[in-house]
Amino acid sequence: MNGDLENRLAGNCNICFKGVDGAKLLQELDKVGICASSGSACSSGFLNPSHVLLAIGVPASIARSSLRVTFGKENTIEDVDYLVDHLARIVKRLR
Repeated sequence: MNGDLENRLAGNCNICFKGVDGAKLLQELDKVGICASSGSACSSGFLNPSHVLLAIGVPASIARSSLRVTFGKENTIEDVDYLVDHLARIVKRLR
């Protein structure tokens, strides 16, 4: 998990999955109806690794494997479970 574990934006999660192509991960998540990003919010749509991750010392090769998910007040625990279940299977398959 990227960033400070205590002082962070609520509902925002950024994780790197070493050995997984971030673009492929997003494609697979999209197929099961999960919306996410692999870069920072201000650079969505670009294939470059997040400049924020690079600035905190994450190597570019690992930053390219990042996933950013944001949860809002309308998300449920079932939404989180759905993400985790699919994410685990997809990451395993892509590795």
